[in-house]
Amino acid sequence: MQIRTATTALYDDFKTKMQKIADVQMASAVLGWDQETYLPEKGAGFRGQQITTLSSIAHELATETALGDLLRELRQRDDLDAIAHRNVDLAFEDYEKHLKYPAPFVSAMSQATNACYHAWIKARKANDYQLFAPELASMVSLKKQEADLLGYTTHPYNALLNEYEKGATVNMLDTIFGEVKTAMTDLLRQISARPQVSKALLHKTYPKKLQWQFGMHLLQAMGFDLLAGRQDISEHPFTTSFNPKDVRVTTRVDEQDFGNMTWSCIHEGGHALYEQGLPTSQYGLPCGEAASLGIHESQSRLWENNIGRSKDFWHFHYPTLQALFPENLQGHSLTEFYHAINQVQPSLIRTEADELTYHSHIMIRYEIEKALIDGSLTVKDLSATWNQYYQQFLGVSVPSDTQGVLQDIHWSHGSFGYFPTYSLGSFYAAQFMAAAKRQLPGLDAQIHQGNYTRLLQWLRQEIHEHGRFYTSNELCKKVTGETLAFKYFLSYAQEKYREIYR
Repeated sequence: MQIRTATTALYDDFKTKMQKIADVQMASAVLGWDQETYLPEKGAGFRGQQITTLSSIAHELATETALGDLLRELRQRDDLDAIAHRNVDLAFEDYEKHLKYPAPFVSAMSQATNACYHAWIKARKANDYQLFAPELASMVSLKKQEADLLGYTTHPYNALLNEYEKGATVNMLDTIFGEVKTAMTDLLRQISARPQVSKALLHKTYPKKLQWQFGMHLLQAMGFDLLAGRQDISEHPFTTSFNPKDVRVTTRVDEQDFGNMTWSCIHEGGHALYEQGLPTSQYGLPCGEAASLGIHESQSRLWENNIGRSKDFWHFHYPTLQALFPENLQGHSLTEFYHAINQVQPSLIRTEADELTYHSHIMIRYEIEKALIDGSLTVKDLSATWNQYYQQFLGVSVPSDTQGVLQDIHWSHGSFGYFPTYSLGSFYAAQFMAAAKRQLPGLDAQIHQGNYTRLLQWLRQEIHEHGRFYTSNELCKKVTGETLAFKYFLSYAQEKYREIYR
């Protein structure tokens, strides 16, 4: 018989309050998922009102005086176990942050997000940035207010960065992107001097129904539990989780571009596996949440690139693909396909970029966000600046707003500070994969045979099950023996692409 102590009773009360907040937030998240998948166009207005109401309720619960008092009392207790103690400390940190947001601001942000998202959809369909600009200007103004509310040192963008990658700063990212640019220049120069590999076979006609079938096949092969999740179509691929037993992914299909859906399925599948691997016992608590966006992105990038663009992965799956699309792929060898899916060439669309030039896409967005938040760039000039940067850093001309400044959904959600986590995630992924290969002898052979069981178990044990218990760099050091080091990504890229481009 378990004895219920005073501390146990307090902690149970804390869990009840936290799970109630999570229930409201997840109800709002379901409405958000529906908004991006099945919501009729005329339902947008009321949907915005409904999400705003739930956001306000969640904020009220998260800033209750009673919750703050309970957390303060629990922090004084010395008989909590390590996980409970960490949950209390992180929850108190979150509580103090929530207090910085006045209720009117929370409501205004929710309304602005709804309006901004629908303006983005309309602008994309019309290929006209000006239809999006007014709502985006309102969003940027709110994000500047948010930075002031949260407080920051040195640069206002630091406050927003910290929301996605705790401890990240402009100074840190300037250094990282500087290292990326310097270290990758020689490799990219060598690649550009070699005969280009062709990816024409990826741009034949691939019927939507068969692409969808293959994407579902890959998700299941990776270990995505379809009894605890589903996949749907959306304007922009994303993953959302309501709990580890209900994780949703979306994708989009282009019949003239086989890669569009395939790697979005693998990428979002990586995110989803992380969410399904979080401990259900910690639902609503910090240790039931992902460590950070950078770590989350490490999971999607590890599956998308380190696994999903490897020759071993396709040694197993390419025969299935050839059987689905015989007219397109019969007569094309595995090596030819492998080279095609790893072509390095500057491009317009971030989500379709190769894994080397991809970081230039992120750098451009980082520079733009930083400038919008500090006021050195206005929303009015954003489209022109975007086009200028793409010419300067990638050497490509932007032919339309839809293929340019309107290609990403993030700003319509108010997700300023999110983009840098994509690059950080790639670097964490390479470091984690190097550690997995050291710790799991024969891993390459298992991937070659289409068996990812040991890898997924390792990821669950080393990364997923810890939730937010560790910061990103603490987790990285625990798993790999050292904090984030760019050398692992560089080594991976050099070995892979020097073989492909000879």
